[in-house]
Amino acid sequence: MGTHAIETGAGLSARLGASAGQHLRWLVSGFVLAFLVPFVLADLLEVPRDLYYALYIVGVAAFFGLWVRATGQSFGEMLRRRWVLALVIGLAVAGLLTLIVLRTEDATARPGGLELIGAVMWRGVAYGLADGLLLSAFPILAVFAMFAGTKTRERLLGTVAIGLAALAASLAMTAAYHLGYRDFRSEKLRKPVAGDVVWSIPTLVTLNPIGAPIAHAGLHTSAVLHSYETDTYLPPHE
Repeated sequence: MGTHAIETGAGLSARLGASAGQHLRWLVSGFVLAFLVPFVLADLLEVPRDLYYALYIVGVAAFFGLWVRATGQSFGEMLRRRWVLALVIGLAVAGLLTLIVLRTEDATARPGGLELIGAVMWRGVAYGLADGLLLSAFPILAVFAMFAGTKTRERLLGTVAIGLAALAASLAMTAAYHLGYRDFRSEKLRKPVAGDVVWSIPTLVTLNPIGAPIAHAGLHTSAVLHSYETDTYLPPHE
């Protein structure tokens, strides 16, 4: 689980005095944000997809930045935690998710030229990074921060238990977000929830926020290139 990184983060949060209650309130706020953004903007207002992505990306970046500042986290320290390992695992998981897209989704027509490049950078990379940050990186880091400086984090079994709780929080965040879309209030919800177990691995192992977003960007980029008209990835679909 990245013992050195965990200890470093624990010492930092303990020095800055962020309480478990603060992180819990931010985590609950994240669940609310994750549901309301797609529910209001996509489901109720039916904002055009690319404009929706812009609003979503800005909202996620602002929320994560406010959490970092309000709880006294060091974003620079987060990025330095085992960053090489986070990058390697993130890219490996992105490759795995690409294979999953290729094997489970039908190929569809797609635009070409500059339009395709723009779609890859916007719908694939930018939206994918924001998704990975909100659905996985934030809940995982918030749960670990709740236990900063505690004896639980000093024990191997305690760290494993916290990791499982962090993964559960990420699964819940992914479920809350997709329930905001009307077409995911069905059996389709199982797909992103199952996928969350995979794309959460890089950040869960390293506690570096870049891992899960890289993996998630790989998922969305492959969807743009292979299944542009997908009804599973790249919501909203209506």
